[in-house]
Amino acid sequence: MLKPLISVARRPLISYTIDALAQAGITKINAVVGFESERLSAAVSRLIPAGIEMRFIPNAEWQKSNGISVLAAKEHITPPFLLTMSDHLFEVAIVDLLIKSADVSFLNLAIDKKLRSIFDLADAMKVQTRGDQVVGIGKNLENYDAIDTGIFVCPGKFFDYLEKAKSRGRGSDCSLADGVRLMAAEGGVRGIDIGEAWWQDVDTPEMLADVEKQLRSRRDRFAIASAGSKRGDSTENQANARNREP
Repeated sequence: MLKPLISVARRPLISYTIDALAQAGITKINAVVGFESERLSAAVSRLIPAGIEMRFIPNAEWQKSNGISVLAAKEHITPPFLLTMSDHLFEVAIVDLLIKSADVSFLNLAIDKKLRSIFDLADAMKVQTRGDQVVGIGKNLENYDAIDTGIFVCPGKFFDYLEKAKSRGRGSDCSLADGVRLMAAEGGVRGIDIGEAWWQDVDTPEMLADVEKQLRSRRDRFAIASAGSKRGDSTENQANARNREP
């Protein structure tokens, strides 16, 4: 089963991300793909709305951490760029806020300070801030006041920090958090609080159930996403036929 095609409220998970970016006025999306890349690219292509240019960037080292996936896009994009995950749902208001508030000389990270609303706090990527500056990040961070939502506006120099993190990992691997941590140590990362806006990653069946519950209560904020399309329904049906389990 390809995770971006898992059915969420009767639509493929990735379609919500695409819709949110389109609603924010983004017209060009680069998607880094690895496992089953040809099958995934073909399925996602059928979900692209009119006016959006989608390009698929292969990552031959997809078994490694997500920092390697970002580095795969280095030669294909022009900074600054917006970065997000394919398994996160979020309100378009977060993208609007991040783009409006970003200082492109920094790495800008959308953070959530509503700690009590986090579904799985133990597994969340925790963030420590000082003013609007990010000073620490990690899943095992003891002192923190926010959570990483996985949505960034990145300057070109972020690639340099990922390369530096990769070299410290014997030149072969690095996570996004590794790069953020190095850049934060030099005062290069800003946290932008999303306020009351909602987001959620989908990593477990329990998270999936909670996301569907949240979507039912937030239909007005996901009007385009919940409207569906014949192309989206077709891809979802194909995905469901392969595997009924999330």
